[in-house]
Amino acid sequence: MDRLTEMEAFATVVDQGGFTDAAKKMGISKSAVSKHVSSLEARLGARLLNRTTRRVSPTEIGLAYYDRARRVLNDAGEADALVTSMQSAPSGLLRISVATDFGVNHLSPVLGEFLQEFPDITVNMVLNNRYVELISEGFDMAIRIGELEDSTLRARKLCETTKRMIASPAYYEKYGRPAKIDDLNEHKLLHYSNQSSGNVWKITAPSGEKRQVRTAGWLTVNDGQSLLNAAIAGLGIAYLPSFLYGDAMERGLVQEAIPELPSETQGIYAVYPPGRFTQPKVRAFIDFLVHSFADKGPDNW
Repeated sequence: MDRLTEMEAFATVVDQGGFTDAAKKMGISKSAVSKHVSSLEARLGARLLNRTTRRVSPTEIGLAYYDRARRVLNDAGEADALVTSMQSAPSGLLRISVATDFGVNHLSPVLGEFLQEFPDITVNMVLNNRYVELISEGFDMAIRIGELEDSTLRARKLCETTKRMIASPAYYEKYGRPAKIDDLNEHKLLHYSNQSSGNVWKITAPSGEKRQVRTAGWLTVNDGQSLLNAAIAGLGIAYLPSFLYGDAMERGLVQEAIPELPSETQGIYAVYPPGRFTQPKVRAFIDFLVHSFADKGPDNW
């Protein structure tokens, strides 16, 4: 007899607590389930189940075998699902979580091309400025920027961005330009309220030393685009990624605060639930984003 079928019959009997319910679960007769289990016990030379007129329960050896058998059956199921998924066309609802500023400025403009390429996929893009719990909140994937928190999630790097301190020429004209990190304590700083470190800027000095600037700041908001707008308006110095300030800097609306400082390079990642295979719709979208952002470098936004 087929080993996997014997394993499945035995494991289903344990799961269902009896031969009758196991037979219903497997869609075969009760006698067939009993025959599979008896064949398995004969082949192993061990009694795996305690049988009484009222209930069926695994023996000590049976319980140990059940744990391993269930793993084998789960692996076999995943292998079948992998083959099926790789042969099926990407389709269905794709729920994505992404930071508002990145979603509006860089994800939204490419969605049309993706939907035309994959017409059987529908997208629900949720813009928010917090880390969502993918599985419990029903998301298929998220786009995250910077150092990833310890997690069981899988991640694929899409591209990189550079984080710099920037302000408008009008601000420098009115308040002066900081020459070194310590000078920032005398300036008006603009903070991002959803940053995990709070109102603390982690900066690398020219020597390579890691420094921290802690100040209450003049303005704190939970949206990067709003911080950029405030910086352009001359309200202070903001510490932002290049995908936000790149265009404004190219147009001369903002300038780097302390050009001598090394820039901080951050990765932009697609993160998605763990598992041995990826849903076709998720894999298709990630591959599309990798291609779409292929020309994006730390300072090329």
